[in-house]
Amino acid sequence: MLLAIDVGNTNAVFAIHDGLKIIGEWRCSSDYRRTADEYFVWLKRLMDHERIEGRINEVIISSTVPRVVFNLRVLADRYFDCRPIVVRRGEVDLGVPIRVDEGTGIGPDRLANTVAAYDLYGGNVIVVDFGTATNFDVVGQDGAYEGGVIAPGINLSLSAMSDVAAALPHIDVSRPEKVIGTNTVACMQSGIYWGYISLIEGVCKRIAEERGQEMKIVGTGGLATLFAQDTDVLKEINTDLTIHGLVLIAALNRKKK
Repeated sequence: MLLAIDVGNTNAVFAIHDGLKIIGEWRCSSDYRRTADEYFVWLKRLMDHERIEGRINEVIISSTVPRVVFNLRVLADRYFDCRPIVVRRGEVDLGVPIRVDEGTGIGPDRLANTVAAYDLYGGNVIVVDFGTATNFDVVGQDGAYEGGVIAPGINLSLSAMSDVAAALPHIDVSRPEKVIGTNTVACMQSGIYWGYISLIEGVCKRIAEERGQEMKIVGTGGLATLFAQDTDVLKEINTDLTIHGLVLIAALNRKKK
């Protein structure tokens, strides 16, 4: 079985793939201080709870937090007796070209999303990933990663407002009943929610216009479903897009061992 690990700046997703489908998926905070032993105890308890049997013999890691990778390598080596695949540009075979400026760093999650989007939806895709940052990634006709847009994430924007402006409270992301708020919380909720709807629609429209062709648009990340209810732009939602990409990358590099 394959253990696919996607570490973002806020949360990490651990998913087990049995060769046909995902049979278990869990989240934890992205804490670089968590040891390999702690990861294993946590994961083993969840597997036992879900009655998942079988041996993990492959591990693939995508991490935007470099300090987390060491303990995940130890986890793979000590408990699963394998050398993990760590997704980095130029170090693994992605099966698709990368067309960005020389020396540009690309988040491994963005590379995994590109591989998955091309496999599931073909070329000419915009992947909108709602994470710590809101990423718009462009997948070319031949599956190439062709760059994109990075905007502040929704929760990051909320934190920035309340941290900088003393009079503004911390609020949750939710759909307001009206665009015009009649109190501070309602005004903030409207600004975040409808502001990001406009961001999504506007950026996707400009990307399509710049490329001169219609683009398929796929939303992923925890908040994709929330925002999809009020825009026709996000026609496809796939919250497991990154994990699917990691499964594909693992299979491709397994063949080359």
